[in-house]
Amino acid sequence: MSQFKLIRERLLSPVGLHAVGFGILAIATLVLGVRLGLDWRTTSSSNVDAMATRQAELRLLQIQTAPLRGLDKKVAESRTQIDEFYSKRIPPSYSAIAERLGELKAKGPVQLTTLQYTQAPGSGDLTEIRMAAGLSGEYTAIMRFVNGLERSQTFFVIRAMALTGQQSGTVNLRLEFSTWLRPEDAATGGLPDNGAPGAAPSANGEADSKAPKGEGL
Repeated sequence: MSQFKLIRERLLSPVGLHAVGFGILAIATLVLGVRLGLDWRTTSSSNVDAMATRQAELRLLQIQTAPLRGLDKKVAESRTQIDEFYSKRIPPSYSAIAERLGELKAKGPVQLTTLQYTQAPGSGDLTEIRMAAGLSGEYTAIMRFVNGLERSQTFFVIRAMALTGQQSGTVNLRLEFSTWLRPEDAATGGLPDNGAPGAAPSANGEADSKAPKGEGL
C-alpha cells in the first residue's frame, strides 16, 4: 500500500474525519473571533467619537446660555441701581434745581445775569430740563461754578459754553446745561424766586410770558 493511500484511509477513518472537522471548526472560531474584535473596536471608536461630539455640543450650549443665568437677579439689581440713582442724583422739583444753582452761585461767587428754562419734548422715563444761563464774575469764580456743576450731587450735564468778553477783570460766560426731572415732577409746580433772573417753565415747556427771558445761547 502506497503512502498516499495510507494517508487517505486515515483521513477517511472516523478518527480522521473528527480531526478534520475539529480543525475546520477551530479555524472558523478564530476567524469569527478576529472579526468580532475588529467590529468591537470599530464600534467603540464610533461611540467615543459620538460621546466627544455630544460633550463639545453641551459645552458650547453652556457657554451660549451663561449670560442668561441669573438674568432675573440682574434685572432686579439694575432696577435697584436705577432707583438709587434717581433718588440721589435726580432733583425732585424745580425749586431743588434753583436751590442747588443758588448754592453754586454763592460759592463762586458769580452773578447769574440770565437764566431760562425749557423742557425737552419726548424725554421718556425722565424729562430733560434745559437751561441757558449768562454768568459774570472773575475767571476763577466762573470756573469754580462750572466745576461745581460737573461735580454736583444733582445730575447736571454741560452742553456748551463760550466766553463772551472780559472787562476790568470780569469775565462773561454763556452756558448751556441740562438736568432731569421725573415727568410728574416736571409737569407740576414752578421754580420759586432764587434771586436770579429767568422764567420758570410751565408744564408744556414754555417760559412764563410775564417773566423776563434770558438771552439765548
